[in-house]
Amino acid sequence: MPVAELLADASLAVLTRCPRAPLPARGVLDGLPAEVAGRAQWWERHVTEVLAGVPAGSPPGTVARAEYDPLRVSLRQRELGKVAELRAAGEPVSLATVGRMRRRYQGGGLLGLVDGRLRRGAGGAVDGRVITAIEKAVAGETDRSTGTVTRLRWRVARSLAAEYDIDPAQVMPPRATFYRLAAQISAGRHTFGSAPTRRSLAQRPDGPFGVVTVLRPGEWCPVDSTPLDVRVVLDDGTVDRAELTMMVDVATRTIAAAVLRPTTKAVDASLLLARALTPEPMRPGWPDALRMSRSVLPHQRLVAIDERLACAAARPVIVPETVVCDHGMVYLSQAFRAACRAIGVNFQPTHEGSPWEKPQVAYCTSSG
Repeated sequence: MPVAELLADASLAVLTRCPRAPLPARGVLDGLPAEVAGRAQWWERHVTEVLAGVPAGSPPGTVARAEYDPLRVSLRQRELGKVAELRAAGEPVSLATVGRMRRRYQGGGLLGLVDGRLRRGAGGAVDGRVITAIEKAVAGETDRSTGTVTRLRWRVARSLAAEYDIDPAQVMPPRATFYRLAAQISAGRHTFGSAPTRRSLAQRPDGPFGVVTVLRPGEWCPVDSTPLDVRVVLDDGTVDRAELTMMVDVATRTIAAAVLRPTTKAVDASLLLARALTPEPMRPGWPDALRMSRSVLPHQRLVAIDERLACAAARPVIVPETVVCDHGMVYLSQAFRAACRAIGVNFQPTHEGSPWEKPQVAYCTSSG
């Protein structure tokens, strides 16, 4: 067909292909400051109007304005028109800025309109395989000896070469970026800190703690020991840390008994049972407000049962029915188990590596 005849035809329409930006993932701006996300969405409306003639989010059937109609106005003219419009609205932008934001939107979608320095927290332009390899390497550090970020980087490089059969140098980010990603992924997991804390945190369940329903005092009594982060003077004059062992009654949420020793032994754990069954006598210097007679406990009725309660402190005497403990040598010892049998207490150890099965006493010992 002759070109002159083609151009003279009244039905001729020039159709230009409008490059489409990649569809953004749901929640692509999650974690960014509100003003940063709002600015990116503001730019998206203007950039899409330059590209397609209609701003993003316009209702169906919206007609492009004459100065942004892709069928009649070139891309450069549309960009110049957008610069003039924004300057008139009080947004002094240049033609180079509008062009740069258009190209970033065409290449990276909505996230491409966010400053790269502000989206590094989400991995930035780092290859997704590197992020996955770092997450696996951090998870693998749980049962290893505490290492360094340099060792982690070496393990990630080996993982990339073994799993994806690629040269790690092609996808590995700069050292500073890798250190920042490793810090973000390992946050709160003590990957490069205390090994016992790291392993204890890794044993936490994904879901919430279970609930044990108790109906009466002494039905469920967890016990545990923990060293105190304070210095004490021992009987021989040396200064060292002490260890606190306590029993918590879940029904009444009270500390049924506690023992403070330099190192808890089996006899100390057995003494814990005896203290739970025995009234706590008032000590010299204690205020009268601590007496059982001043508490809400039925003092007169209790004195009729045991005369020792007449001068006792306001601590309830709780007879444990079930003692819950971990697999420490003190609690699995023959002496402690024999003491439980002697007074008719059910001995119930938890599963190994399951500290959440006695969270009440764990919380008391850690925060006390």
